[in-house]
Formats: sequence, C-alpha cells, structure tokens
Amino acid sequence: MDSPSDVAALVAPPYDVMDVEERDSRAAAHPRNIVRVDYPVERDGPSRYDAAAALLREWFASGVVSLDATPTFSLYRMNFTDDTGRERGTVGVIGALEVVDEGAPGVRPHERTTPKAKTDRLDLTRATRANLSPVWGLSLTEGLSSLLREPGQLVATVTTGDGVTHSLEAVSDPDRIARIATAVSSRPVLIADGHHRYAVSRTYRDERRAVGTDAPAGLTMTLVQELVEEQLGIAAIHRLIAGLTPGEVLERLGPFYDRSAAGVVSRVTLREMQERGALCLVSPDGTGTFLVPRPHVFDSVRELDSARLEHALGDAISAVTYQHGVNEVVSRVRNGTATCAVLIRPVSITEIRRTADTGELMPPKSTFFTPKPLTGMVWRMLDA
Repeated sequence: MDSPSDVAALVAPPYDVMDVEERDSRAAAHPRNIVRVDYPVERDGPSRYDAAAALLREWFASGVVSLDATPTFSLYRMNFTDDTGRERGTVGVIGALEVVDEGAPGVRPHERTTPKAKTDRLDLTRATRANLSPVWGLSLTEGLSSLLREPGQLVATVTTGDGVTHSLEAVSDPDRIARIATAVSSRPVLIADGHHRYAVSRTYRDERRAVGTDAPAGLTMTLVQELVEEQLGIAAIHRLIAGLTPGEVLERLGPFYDRSAAGVVSRVTLREMQERGALCLVSPDGTGTFLVPRPHVFDSVRELDSARLEHALGDAISAVTYQHGVNEVVSRVRNGTATCAVLIRPVSITEIRRTADTGELMPPKSTFFTPKPLTGMVWRMLDA
C-alpha cells in the first residue's frame, strides 16, 4: 500500500452510497483505487467480476498490497463534526465475525431488509474470494470502547471531502487481541449496516461448505463498535413518494397527524422537528408541512416515525423510496424525481438498544449510521 499520505487516492465510500459517475471519477483518478475491484460496472459485461478478481491478484503479485504476517485486529477511528456542530470521535475494531444462520443467536439483524434482486455482491465474492468492505456491527458489550481507546500501530489515515478523518491502526499484541475478542464474543452483535453483505456471506459460506472448504468463509469482515451514544452518529433515512401529490398524501395522513406550516425546508427544519415531535412533508416548491401525531392514534404502533408513517400510509407505502440528507431530499422533490417527501426523525439509541434486547426488528431503512467507514482501508481474503 502507498504511504498514509497517499491513501486518499486509493479508498472510496461504500459502493452502495456512490453512483456510477463518482465510481468512474475515482477509477480514472488512480489506477489502484479500490472501486476498480469493489465496484465492477455493468457496461463491462458478465466478465467484470473475473476482471476485478484478476486485478486484485495482480495487486498482490506486484506488491501493491500484502497480507499481514501475523493475525491482527484493526482499530478504525473516525473524527468528524456532526449535524449539530459538535466535534465527535468514534472507534471500532475490524475483525472476522462469525457467520451464523438466520435466526441463530450471537448476530442479530437490526431492521427488516428490502429485497435485492441483483447478485452483484455474491458474484463479486465468488470471483475475488475476499471481503472488500466491512459489515458494520454494534456490540452489546459494555466497556468495549475502553479496550479500543489505546492506539495501535498507525497504518493509514485520510481526511475526506466531507471533513471526516479516518484512521486505521493495527493491533498485533496477542493478549490485547484476546481481550478484544473475548469482549466482542461475550454479547450479541447487532448488524447496523450491511445486512445484505452479511446475507451474502451466509450464502457464500454455504456454497463453500458444500464443497468442503468453508473455514475462512465461516467468518466475515466486520467493524464492531459499542452500542453507546458517544460511539455512533445516527441520521434518519427520509421517505420519497412518487405518484401522489402533497395534497393526496396529506389527505391520507389527515386522520393521524395535525398539520402546520414549516416554511422553507432546510437543516434547521430537522431541529424544529425534534422540538415539536413532528414529521415534515416536503412539497415541490421546497416548503414543508409539520405533521404532529394526534393523541392515541398510534397506541398500537411502535414509537418510531418510520413505523407510524408506514401504518398511516397503508397501501400507499408501495410508492415510497428512501433518501438520506435533507438537502438531497429537497433536490429530488424539486427536480421531479419524487412528487413529495416526508422527513422523519432519527431513531434514538435508547430505542435501538431496546429493540436489540427484545429481538424485534425495525421497519426497513429506519436508520442511517454516519459517517460511513471507507472501503479499501483493510480487506480480508477468503482463500482456503
């Protein structure tokens, strides 16, 4: 790998938060950017996964990347300014988490997932035999963060355009590795982000098991952080609505919410939503309508904006897609991608913890954990 000062040219955001244009820009900017392996594009045809695997092998053969000589954990730190303007610092550990069967204890899903018809991640895993980006898990072990506070050996650091500084540190001391591993394995891990990648790992494990070589595939690369407020940045994933006008949506929501004018929608609107306990309907002219739940109408529904909205919209929920970021939501409504949208509030740490303890699942796209760890900082090979 290049020196830490050069890492920015080699890494990328997770594939599922990039569009093809950004992917192409990163690929053109550096011949060894991770998107050339992790984000094969459809226009390159059915052989694109084999080409990605060949490029990864070439990087190993030429010494661009190499395997650790001894087992290591990687500490992953992110320093950033959150939406409230507060300076934050988080730390997690990247290692190999057991791939368990659906419904088995130890690793739990966080929310119901939406179906994905494409086999992109599975085809890429089959070809490269590698975990290229980590699943993101939340540990219920109290005190895990204190075990990760001490720095490891700095491997790479980069500050991205959004002002987030990402640092990767290697931990090779066997005693410290054992303490961290014991802490993580002592309590369940909740999948925060990467549900589909974890499901792909399960399918891949079963395929390798069928031919008798499942040992490396029985684990999958995962970033684990303690489930506490200081370690997490949580944003909402808002709802874009197509085919229904703002008036039609308000008519459907009328029995459930009281409304009031919100003015021009901006990041300030999110703070007002928190103060009012409200959702906000966004119209094509960029103005909003606050929606405050009426007393007792949601007594039988979980106390989540996403669950309440799903209940109130009824069969119109099929017209809903998902978008994080208030500016992005307003832009999509203004340009006609959606006819209107509903901004929701982030899920609280308390509710996430309660959900984990009870084994319930949140509605799809309830939470957006941020900032996202970069792809390309560390990989895990699956060759037997």
